[in-house]
Amino acid sequence: MFIDVPGGRLAYDLHGEGPLVVCVPGLGDTRDAYRSLRPILVEAGYRVVTMDLRGHGESSAGWSDYSQPAVGDDIVALLEHLDAPAAVLLGNSYAGGGVIHAAADAPERVAGIVAIDGFIRTVAVSPADRARVRLLVSSPWLWGAYYALSHPSAKPADLGEHRARLVSMLRDPRRRAAMRGMLLDHGPQAEEAIPQVRCLSLVLMGAKDPYFPDPAVEARAQASLLRGQAVMIDDAGHYPMSEFPGRTAQAVLPFLKNVF
Repeated sequence: MFIDVPGGRLAYDLHGEGPLVVCVPGLGDTRDAYRSLRPILVEAGYRVVTMDLRGHGESSAGWSDYSQPAVGDDIVALLEHLDAPAAVLLGNSYAGGGVIHAAADAPERVAGIVAIDGFIRTVAVSPADRARVRLLVSSPWLWGAYYALSHPSAKPADLGEHRARLVSMLRDPRRRAAMRGMLLDHGPQAEEAIPQVRCLSLVLMGAKDPYFPDPAVEARAQASLLRGQAVMIDDAGHYPMSEFPGRTAQAVLPFLKNVF
């Protein structure tokens, strides 16, 4: 399914019945990132939407803005399209900031947020780090290899197939431009919007996430800012929902029950 918004078209899937849960993947990924978690949530009695970020998956390419606030706008547009009065938003990686912006901008439509290994806090990026980012997005194969390494303990049986789809997607230079735009985003970060977030919050973090020097410290800092709870997923990397979907569900389902 698709929804047209200013600047392009967004792709999404809808499964199940019940209270609405919207799952948003990180940059360089697609809505299939939630392929293993989604059926667990549906079986538990939730209506689950998975969406592609702008410039990713089946969403259109060539957007002028790839910032976290823009991602938040897309999420709100989808909630309005679905006429959802109260939803829980799950956002992985870059989309962790997107769900915060959505919660800040549309509090009447967001009942709770779950940041999964999210990039939420403002961090300084060195010139060396920026050079590594440019190298990473210059080659779809490099991103595919890095994506696999971000599942350090329990690689899903279908990881090879999913990674191949990501590599194929990123052969399109417009898709690489979208990823580069997010990785090098200098716009307002999610941390600035946190004071406007009033809904319940949960921070999930893989204990072996390679993107953070100390994942446990980062999770506690994020939870403190959001006035929420931090839960570590033992042995998981940056994508616990695909590496350990059962453990991820064990953390998410009690939160959903508390919200709804």
